[in-house]
Amino acid sequence: MKQITVIGSGTMGNGIAHTFAMHGFEVALFDINKEALDRAILTITANLDRQLKKGTIDEQLKAATLGRIGIFTELETAVSNADLVVEAATENKEIKLNLFKQLSDLGKEDVILASNTSSISITEIAAVTKKPGNVIGMHFMNPVPLMKLVEVIRGFATTNEVTNMIMDLAKQLDKVPVEVNDYPGFVANRILMPMINEAIYTLYEGVAGVEEIDTVMKLGMAHPMGPLQLADFIGLDVCLAILNVLYNGFGNQKYAPCPLLVNLVNAGHKGLKSGTGFYKYVSGNKELVVADKFMVR
Repeated sequence: MKQITVIGSGTMGNGIAHTFAMHGFEVALFDINKEALDRAILTITANLDRQLKKGTIDEQLKAATLGRIGIFTELETAVSNADLVVEAATENKEIKLNLFKQLSDLGKEDVILASNTSSISITEIAAVTKKPGNVIGMHFMNPVPLMKLVEVIRGFATTNEVTNMIMDLAKQLDKVPVEVNDYPGFVANRILMPMINEAIYTLYEGVAGVEEIDTVMKLGMAHPMGPLQLADFIGLDVCLAILNVLYNGFGNQKYAPCPLLVNLVNAGHKGLKSGTGFYKYVSGNKELVVADKFMVR
């Protein structure tokens, strides 16, 4: 497995491309938007510079990593030679189903199709392809170059051979793969999202403020980041989408998104990516400041 195509150049896509290229793989990074691809390369370069400053890589590896990444806006060209395609598009089921149908038609006969989805059924995605046995989940954590975990999700039809190949591949990336079965939210988000949702309910019901909730979880439970800050970091729209998948998949009220989360997303307050969520974010300022909406009057 030498040629990797990554679909989507956002936070997860550029992180996945960075990681594969840094470990010697040739990467085709695809996005329909050329400006998004240019931003992705700038982000990868900045992240490599950060690693260089910390002494974890040298100038030679930085140059080699960037040299292994090509950018593409034509899907057919991007996937035609791929041994593995890793999809990191937006967390929307219809978009993913349509994309995987195209990938199955455009890719090589034996191409492996992996989704970075954090909650959507791999079995359902695989069902629209020509070879469901070659479809698998490869759920990286953010930030991809730093986080060790990869959830490897077997769909109903995923073969043992493909699963073993992806488990081995994750180890080549210096990751720790964990094999899980295909149920809504898999393991990571089935456990994480109800905690985040409960933290939002705790704020919504006036039990405590934003800083207080996060401080309790950081100091009391040894979490490196409080759940409300983490929700901002993930993206409140992504959290809402995952909770909806869990709620629809299990039909259990405990997964129902908090109305406050729904209102924030509807208002365009999506967390770090939009500049405001439970906290407000100003470029160049690393201080954590509670959003005006949640300041104590």
